[in-house]
Amino acid sequence: MNQYLVTGYDYTDEGAFDRRMNVRPHHIDNLKVLKEKRNYLIGGAMIDDEGKMIGSTMIMQFETEEELEAWKQGEPYITQKIWESVDIKPFKVAVVD
Repeated sequence: MNQYLVTGYDYTDEGAFDRRMNVRPHHIDNLKVLKEKRNYLIGGAMIDDEGKMIGSTMIMQFETEEELEAWKQGEPYITQKIWESVDIKPFKVAVVD
């Protein structure tokens, strides 16, 4: 499995936060499916100094680049314009015994 660090930065327009909150249940449902398939390892919201969500960071894994691309095509935070930009970097989870 190829692992990735995914960082999505939210839009900052006036309706961005409300849009995020409306789409969030679909994003979470999608993550539950990805977790069952072992594609989603861990993640969460990035927050500002006031505790407001401003983006997301996740560690994902996929067998192929095609699977990664398919996830991007179906991710609600991408398709519903929650993340203004998405940075995806190869990543390797450290295993500590």
